[in-house]
Amino acid sequence: MDNCLPTRPTPTPTEGYDLAIELARMTIKKTQADPAVRERLRPDYAENADSLISVSAVVATHFATIAAAKGYWRG
Repeated sequence: MDNCLPTRPTPTPTEGYDLAIELARMTIKKTQADPAVRERLRPDYAENADSLISVSAVVATHFATIAAAKGYWRG
């Protein structure tokens, strides 16, 4: 899997959020490396509100980390 951090500057918060989503996806791929298993599990969480809310929390955590590192809100 490619290392996207050193080569993916995020000059705007929107691009930082997109990176946060990518990091969340990468986390799943690294945690469950077998694509067949990921596909088999997808229906279990795709229609589960609690699972989808959990995904949002993971993305929010990644975004907060990226935002802090980039200093998006420093005035």
